Amino acid sequence: MNFDVTDLKLLQFLQEDAKQTNKELSNRLNLSVTAVYERIRKLEREGVISQYVALVDKTKVSKSFVAFCHIKLVQHTQENIMKFEQEVANLEEISECYHISGDYDYLLKVMVQDMEDFREFMVKKLTSINHIGSTHSMFVINEVKHTTAIMI
Repeated sequence: MNFDVTDLKLLQFLQEDAKQTNKELSNRLNLSVTAVYERIRKLEREGVISQYVALVDKTKVSKSFVAFCHIKLVQHTQENIMKFEQEVANLEEISECYHISGDYDYLLKVMVQDMEDFREFMVKKLTSINHIGSTHSMFVINEVKHTTAIMI
């Protein structure tokens, strides 16, 4: 899909605050409300805008302990990869999972209340997945930058 300058501005504005009304957006873009509505619908139809969500403050919901876990699988068979990904997708403590290159196979972002919860997650859930050969965990000391916006 080709984007014009107005599309790019619209996407930027929506990434900053998706609750803005079409009227507010139309004022910022110097377009009619109908034109803004049609542009948004086109971006949704084309899959550029996939969903609208609320960003929750993790400290307010007792999920401020963040760990990144490197995972190495025992074997790299298609079956093992598929099973691992299915099982990880069902673990609510994992907010992100990436299949990566390098010494490890996967990088997981885990969000829990505290170290005790993390240990319980590791012992009772993550290490119960059959195809994991080894894990390496790192804990966040301070979040320096976190954004959901994609610069376009």
